[in-house]
Amino acid sequence: MITFLNSKLRIAVEIAILFHIIGLVGILFFNAAFFASLTPFNLLLSALLLIWTQEEKNSSFFIFVLVCYVAGFIVEYLGVNYGLLFGSYEYGSVLGMKFKNIPIIIGVNWFIIMYCSGVSVQLVLNHIWNKVKYDEMPLRNNVGFVSVILDGALLAVFFDWVMEPVAVKLSFWKWLGDGSIPMFNYVCWFLVSCLLLLVFRLLPFKKNNHFALHLLLIQLLFFLILRTFL
Repeated sequence: MITFLNSKLRIAVEIAILFHIIGLVGILFFNAAFFASLTPFNLLLSALLLIWTQEEKNSSFFIFVLVCYVAGFIVEYLGVNYGLLFGSYEYGSVLGMKFKNIPIIIGVNWFIIMYCSGVSVQLVLNHIWNKVKYDEMPLRNNVGFVSVILDGALLAVFFDWVMEPVAVKLSFWKWLGDGSIPMFNYVCWFLVSCLLLLVFRLLPFKKNNHFALHLLLIQLLFFLILRTFL
């Protein structure tokens, strides 16, 4: 069983690295617009790899996937069409088909970021908890509950901060007005992330998917390189 899981992890990591390298090289050295237009495919592939590597996929896990997709789409709908969240912005055509001015794929992106952020914090906590004495278990449970939500939300906001300038340059979306990224965007990202990670923490499904941590690091490195050289 362990060998099979390790094999799935290795395959998923290799696929993710391969496609991100192809995208990185294509954007930096060939046709940026064309390779950026493949982003919906990359997001869908990443989500499928996360689902494939998730252990014991129960109903709670799929509920979380659905909640992230629907909630992500709704907050983006409110943001773009009514200016209630994130700031004044609009999506370009790079992310593919739209419904009500919102790319259909955007909910998938919210699932990827929330799941990877939550699992990554949980894995770090698990490593720390293994060194905690049994009589400190109540403290461990209380701190862990809050940490997954708050630290996971901060991690998601950091990811958005790294990604934002690259996304604008590649025409994923654009900020209206003077084109600057408002601080309100990051505040809303934190609050929405806290709510979704509360759902993540409450729903009973396994949260030890090491591929999620690998994928988060791969994507962070991908956007950091593009942010530096694009």
